[in-house]
Amino acid sequence: MKISRAILPQIREYIGLNKVLVITGARRVGKTHLLGELVDNYEGNLVHLNGDLPETAQLLGAKNVSSYKRLIGNAKLLVIDEAQVIPDIGKILKIIIDHFKQLTIIATGSSSFDLVNKTGEPLTGRQVQFHLYPVAQLELTVHEPFLDTVQNLAGRLVFGAYPEALNLSSDREKKEYLEEITTSYLLKDILLYEQVKNSHKMLQLLQLISYQVGQEVSNDELGKQLGLKRDTIARYLDLFSKIFVIYRLNGYSSNLRKEVVKSSKWYFVDNGIRNAIINNFNNLSARNDVGQLWENYLMSERIKRNVYNRLTVRPHFWRTYDRQEIDLVEEANGKLAAFEFKWRKEKTKAPIFFTKNYPQASFEVITKENYLDFID
Repeated sequence: MKISRAILPQIREYIGLNKVLVITGARRVGKTHLLGELVDNYEGNLVHLNGDLPETAQLLGAKNVSSYKRLIGNAKLLVIDEAQVIPDIGKILKIIIDHFKQLTIIATGSSSFDLVNKTGEPLTGRQVQFHLYPVAQLELTVHEPFLDTVQNLAGRLVFGAYPEALNLSSDREKKEYLEEITTSYLLKDILLYEQVKNSHKMLQLLQLISYQVGQEVSNDELGKQLGLKRDTIARYLDLFSKIFVIYRLNGYSSNLRKEVVKSSKWYFVDNGIRNAIINNFNNLSARNDVGQLWENYLMSERIKRNVYNRLTVRPHFWRTYDRQEIDLVEEANGKLAAFEFKWRKEKTKAPIFFTKNYPQASFEVITKENYLDFID
């Protein structure tokens, strides 16, 4: 299945402007394929470089304008794939964009270690950031009949939505593929960029997070279980978020005393990666974590939907100290919308404390019957 990526037309809007377009996303989510579509349909002169190749770092590492003139020539588009590998990429991009006013630069990266952090400050006002996720349901809807979507839901809770995984026919192939990218690419990025020594501890941490999807996480408790300091746990979790494996959800509060705000929940960007970490690709009928899979799936799909539709939404969970809770509270344009996720349809009311203190907030239960309206 050939899938049209939602951010493609958004990126095209900026081609021709003197901007650095930064496209981030985990390895194998389709960044190179996305670049291919941009390049194949570009009618002007361009230069296309691969940051994984040593010669690319040599070509760009000189930080010399005359060298860049020879490289770029009369090109109007410079494309750098896996740009985060190149040392001092932020300074390099600033020099080039400052001296080549006719140029648009597209730089992709599979981690935010260097690409976003080190391009942010020197390129303020000159860069536009995009993020490519594993395939979103809103991208699949264009190509997939409704009945197929219904039939494929269980598989997506287990195997996720990496582009290549979607195109594999057997469960065995999908399992092997997800195990490969988890060990060969995602975890490798951390070891490569941060020179982490306790790789086995990091994997154990990620496994613990996998089992605690949808639950509040205590860094102190995780540290005790792994024999690591609290600050080390926090650093490792931050590293996993920087290679786009997991992301954090914080508690919502309007400073009411009963509300929990200091703890966090962690979710996986993709269900398939989560299941690869714990080596569990069983069918839903043989699992005891279907509720977690459902919550993780809906949370990630909702974020994709909001990002791709350019909606400014701040997501939170909500809980009080007496255990009243809501899975997701979205804050947008001064309004609150609350959502509770239920795999099985059941009558659910908003917590009394929430409705009393936020009477204008909406509340909706998301089930298999209405989830497509929530994420599409």
